Amino acid sequence: MSAALGEPAQMLSCKRPNPAARIRLYCFPFAGGGPASFTSWVDEMPADIGAKTELWTVNLPGRESMRVPPRYTRMSPITQALTDAIASYLAVPFVFFGHSMGALISYELACELRARGMTGPLHIIVSAHRAPHLPDRHPMVHQLPDSEIVAKVRWLGGTPEEVLRSSEIMELFLPVLRADFTVCETYVYQEREPLDCPITAFGGNDDPQVSRADLAAWRACTRKPFVLHMFPGDHFFLQSCESLVLNVLGQDLRQVLRRLPDPGTPS
Repeated sequence: MSAALGEPAQMLSCKRPNPAARIRLYCFPFAGGGPASFTSWVDEMPADIGAKTELWTVNLPGRESMRVPPRYTRMSPITQALTDAIASYLAVPFVFFGHSMGALISYELACELRARGMTGPLHIIVSAHRAPHLPDRHPMVHQLPDSEIVAKVRWLGGTPEEVLRSSEIMELFLPVLRADFTVCETYVYQEREPLDCPITAFGGNDDPQVSRADLAAWRACTRKPFVLHMFPGDHFFLQSCESLVLNVLGQDLRQVLRRLPDPGTPS
């Protein structure tokens, strides 16, 4: 049984509710991605972490089960909608994990929660995206022909060639990619005070788009501890070394759990 909340329907979803969870992990996928990117995580997480974690995923309109046109081409409407969706679900402590575009969304959502005086994440893990205050040094593609968008996706890696060569799949996939690339490429950083939660950055050693220095710059976004982990692989190391990623993610979640009050301690 799954749970969903927010507008539009299923913008945040939980495939396997866990009433015993002490924390929630909200996962934000890459451009064009959806909840399926994290389907295996519930079973593949270290057992001690999986037992205490409830995994939720962000599902923007236009992908996977939400066969409607993509509706977001700017960052602000996304964070506004997600803030409204999550507003009634903040009692359980939570952590954000975002990959690529999802990293940027998770950071902006944390900032919006703080701006509204609402509870924020206890920890943020940002993966495969430069720090938000750094300019994008790569050519923009969101206004270019479809072939240029396909070329960008091929360059990043992670998408099977048979998918890129399938006209039927790409007919559905390209509008979502164009919308998501528009969100990322029109993003304008607003200078803010650093966040009050630790940040961990993940990166791929062979990522053609995001360098180690791009990731290290996330240190400026928090007053709390910052850690950088580099993994074998390209922009989608998340897929190629999932087990290692989940082990390192588990280390962060254990630290979060240690900081929580003992559930047996009276409040």
